[in-house]
Amino acid sequence: MQTTKYPQRVAIDMREYLPERAEHGGRVRWHRSRGMRDAVLDFSANMNPYPPDIPWIPDLSALKDYPDDRYEELKEVIARTFGRDAAEVAVGNGSVELIRAFCCAMLGPGDAACIEMPTFAEYGVAVRLAGGRCVTGDDSATVRFLCNPNNPTGTLFSHAEVFRVLDAVAGRGGYLFLDEAFIELADPRQSLVDLPHEKLFVLRSLTKSFAVPGIRFGYGFGSPELIDRIERVRLPWTVNTFAESFAIEAFRHYDRLEESRKRISEERAWLSERLEGLGLVCVPPSANYILVGIPLESGVLSERLLSRGILVRDCRSFGLPRHIRVAVRTREENRQLIEALEACLH
Repeated sequence: MQTTKYPQRVAIDMREYLPERAEHGGRVRWHRSRGMRDAVLDFSANMNPYPPDIPWIPDLSALKDYPDDRYEELKEVIARTFGRDAAEVAVGNGSVELIRAFCCAMLGPGDAACIEMPTFAEYGVAVRLAGGRCVTGDDSATVRFLCNPNNPTGTLFSHAEVFRVLDAVAGRGGYLFLDEAFIELADPRQSLVDLPHEKLFVLRSLTKSFAVPGIRFGYGFGSPELIDRIERVRLPWTVNTFAESFAIEAFRHYDRLEESRKRISEERAWLSERLEGLGLVCVPPSANYILVGIPLESGVLSERLLSRGILVRDCRSFGLPRHIRVAVRTREENRQLIEALEACLH
């Protein structure tokens, strides 16, 4: 009688294959939980300082039902807002979920993704979790990531420049993942959101433009075939009922972001001028944040500012040890930042 031989099981420590978690700003609650009881001004998270006033009241009775996991009403509202078809719309629990769902759907073990640094760290995390590898040249890459405007530099590429990148990537058979999370607060005329293209996915974020980081809502656009692949890997019910309800109301007032852009532009110019007046170097900004070169280690300056109730983005995790990123906030808040920097730099 023959006995079946089974291969010997080998214990694998999966932690060796998992990337490190990415560093992010917006850690006010974390600092408060560790005893910082005084008011903290958060310049580390890039929210709209002048968000539209949305007449939204949570409906507690809606919590008794599951959300519609197809999100048909929500997708229809988004599609009408941007002149797209609902089948071309994806939604998720923040933009990060859609980054990971896209990578899971489009990348396999060993596939290359082109990521030019410095940029948003979650691209690399998502690529590695999908089994892919990160490269700096896109000649053989399955996916090219482009953040416009870029985080943390604020560099804004024109519509023509982005289209040339798409044309080149698609010509090699690759996909362009275009992250426009901040473009609504910069210059939407440079967006490719209205361009249906089988090799393009455009990512957006309601969190930034309407200043609702607690809601966690991201959305994106692609061909129906691409959206179908993303839907297959997306976890069910990730957009909760309150997030869905708020998003529907926000898109009904989407045109009010024009006023936000005007006010941000004015305040960005004022803040940049004051920062440069302190002898600091500002990368030419285009969005609601500014990358600032500083004359000392960013960790040192960040700690000094935090002791004065100012939280900024330490850019060491971007590979920029002598830079901080600061959000553009209201005039009075920006004055407080300048005063704190004057004290901490001398």
